[in-house]
Amino acid sequence: MTISMTGFAARKGQGAGHGWTWDLRSVNGKGLDLRLRVPDWIDGLEAALRAELGRALGRGNVSLTLKVVRDDAGEGAATLRVNPAALQAVLRALGAVETAAMEAGVTLAQPTAADVLSVRGVLDQATGDDDTAPLRAALLADLPALLADFNAMRAAEGAALQGVIAAQLDRIETLTRDAATEAEARREASATALRDAMARIIANADGVDETRLAQELALIAVKNDVTEELDRLTAHVAAARALLAEPGPVGRKFDFLMQEFMREANTLCSKAQALALTRIGLDLKTVIDQMREQVQNVE
Repeated sequence: MTISMTGFAARKGQGAGHGWTWDLRSVNGKGLDLRLRVPDWIDGLEAALRAELGRALGRGNVSLTLKVVRDDAGEGAATLRVNPAALQAVLRALGAVETAAMEAGVTLAQPTAADVLSVRGVLDQATGDDDTAPLRAALLADLPALLADFNAMRAAEGAALQGVIAAQLDRIETLTRDAATEAEARREASATALRDAMARIIANADGVDETRLAQELALIAVKNDVTEELDRLTAHVAAARALLAEPGPVGRKFDFLMQEFMREANTLCSKAQALALTRIGLDLKTVIDQMREQVQNVE
């Protein structure tokens, strides 16, 4: 089944004295790019989440946001505390900015304590229990349900995507057959024109090497033959249908195959030398380009 790289899932949970909210979403990407915004006071959580997401997903730009709060204000309730190291770093940075501003003759408004505390990392959540292992375990136990919802949406998007691509492949197959019919009709006309041209040249020229002339005309006929291009287009359609039926990520293979599709369509147009065949070649390029846009979302 084709899987889309576009997906979204949200989930709420509770455990280990806390409540939390997940937000997981993704769009297409060349590889797997994970961007996590999770509480840094839960030891080892981000590394564990990255490992699980890496095993579950193949490609896409994936963003995960996790918000965690205490359930109540009872014993061991959460308090806020200043992180001394982060505070000193922010104050040093502010000092450097103010010095540079003074040297440049720029007057800055003085930051308030609230401005400093709003900088990420300056204010930490502290609880009566510094052991975050139970909370981390509860969060990781809740992650599979989030991933199941997320993958279900990507699968549903992929099913719709597969239908669109399959229809486009049918269109390419039809156009390829039409091109073969036009090429056959053009072949007869081209052969007649070549024979007439050769007869006129021989009749109006002395000492013409008829063998050499026939070889040159045969070479022109070979260069105008589109049989190989049509055969390769037919083979590419079969390969694309096989990819649609494969399990697992196939997006990279599809990307390469789309380049091959377009190469054959371009060559067909360059060799056409007939209005009807040129129009078919242009229609092929249009459908192939549309399919390439859809393929960009395949995992």
